[in-house]
Amino acid sequence: MSLAVAKQYAQALADLVFAPNSAVTAAQVADQLRSIEELTRFSAELRTILLSPAVPPARKRSVIARLTEPLGLARLVRNFLFVVIDRRRIALLGPIREAFERLVDEREGIVRAQVRAAGELRPEHRARLEEALGRLTGRQVRSDYAVDEELLGGLVLRLGSTVYDGSLRGRLEALRRRLAE
Repeated sequence: MSLAVAKQYAQALADLVFAPNSAVTAAQVADQLRSIEELTRFSAELRTILLSPAVPPARKRSVIARLTEPLGLARLVRNFLFVVIDRRRIALLGPIREAFERLVDEREGIVRAQVRAAGELRPEHRARLEEALGRLTGRQVRSDYAVDEELLGGLVLRLGSTVYDGSLRGRLEALRRRLAE
């Protein structure tokens, strides 16, 4: 339920950002949302104020208003946060930002890939992988990389709903299945 709600808020925000008269870019909005999210993660006091039902929404809006200038928040982001606060959805800020970023990628024709590798990939390997994925999909690729020590070697790539398993562990598992037949 909360993910569906987060997606609705993200959709509304994306519509505002992509409107012809928008004064901010999608990247700016995502960065500003991320900065608020990080602040709430690292500041127990701010987290308590924003998440506590005992603190009235007017007080929460006042705190966000005071953060606007030092953080360089755009008016659109500030007003969006006010709406999220008034609707008592500030706890969904992380999922809203993630959904917003996915919607922006969709609108800009970018496909996301999750890459799990046995070890850290060097920048030149990342660039070659993204180039190959771009040729495969015909679209620009944005990849998230993670190290998964259980893979033994190689990598596992998730591109949309398709998983490409080029890991040593995956190959050994396939060999085991063939031998069991």
